[in-house]
Amino acid sequence: MSDAMTDTAGILIAGGGIGGLAAAVAVAAQGWHVTVLERRDTFSELGAGIQLGPNAFHALDVLGVGEAVRTSAVHIDELRFLDGTTGERVAAMPLTGTYRERFGNPYAVVHRGDLYQALLDACRARPERIRLVGGAAVTSYEQRGGTVTAVTEDGRRFTGHALIGADGIRSAIRRQLVGDGEPLVSGHTIYRSVIPMDRVPHELRWNTVNLWAGPQWHFVHYPIGGGAFLNLAATRDDGATEAVVGRPAEKSHVLGQFPDLSDTARRLLELGEDWKEWVLCDRDPVDDWTDGRVALLGDAAHPMLQYAAQGACMALEDAVTIGRLLDGSPDDVPQRLEKYTAERRERAGRTQLVARLMGSRLYHPEGAEAAARNAMLSSLSADELHDKVSWLHGARV
Repeated sequence: MSDAMTDTAGILIAGGGIGGLAAAVAVAAQGWHVTVLERRDTFSELGAGIQLGPNAFHALDVLGVGEAVRTSAVHIDELRFLDGTTGERVAAMPLTGTYRERFGNPYAVVHRGDLYQALLDACRARPERIRLVGGAAVTSYEQRGGTVTAVTEDGRRFTGHALIGADGIRSAIRRQLVGDGEPLVSGHTIYRSVIPMDRVPHELRWNTVNLWAGPQWHFVHYPIGGGAFLNLAATRDDGATEAVVGRPAEKSHVLGQFPDLSDTARRLLELGEDWKEWVLCDRDPVDDWTDGRVALLGDAAHPMLQYAAQGACMALEDAVTIGRLLDGSPDDVPQRLEKYTAERRERAGRTQLVARLMGSRLYHPEGAEAAARNAMLSSLSADELHDKVSWLHGARV
């Protein structure tokens, strides 16, 4: 029997990343048979640290993997904003006590691989409902009657009642559905390193997310892997014009990009080894993520810069929403997918635009603008800081 005949009563998902696996868990819970088509031969996740707000944990709880992720996560005490050139502590948002009471869950940081593994384990625990197919890069789709067929690079055809495009910022599904070309290059280069915590001096081991802001740059670090590692991420607004993904970078080059760092931040940056660089990209928000029986999810629908720390959170919210809505008959799928887009596009689009603004107006100003920013942030109480993020962190899907 051909692959195209094995899924005529199920849901197809293009992309086996965090969003795709989360969608598979959510849709399978509604009784659907799901086939996840991943371009890589193996199901695995690259990358380093990732921040998860309470809204992400609400979604993970619905998916049944919240406790597994909490076990490997570091539950953070504060988000700290510091002046990267003077070393001044500008503001700190407490994440314990009233924050957790208000938003119902912790703010935590986790290695991407740990989050991914929890979702992968949940998929593998349901082999009767979820089939994982590696080496299947979806390049296009076709619709006929009450079905949609995903066509892979090697010519295989998989048919189901719906296709969810969770295939990332360079989504082939989006290219056919939206047709908005290549992602937008932000002009920002990020350098990443993960080091063992035992290499970090004790006085610099903080259970916090720390952001040092400087002129046209910022530097973030926080513990991951249950506290066994320190995640370093330093970003330079350098006007880069071409996308770069995970290219090795010399340590001397990275250090040279941040000459004005204060002493403490410099000590931390100098700990980094085996640096890799990315040039950050995103896309403009779009109103329509659906085409009949096809819908976009996660970075395929709303790729965003990392500055709001909500990319994975939004993908998890998408997955829970699409799972909740795909609970009817196969005939209702197009209407259900349209409702999914209607529920998600405004929130996700707002987050995309806020992430851009945070990079340009909050993290990278200099001179008088930086001084005004510091004055504004330092004037806010803990409750006022919580109010600022409540629309993001307090959402429950």
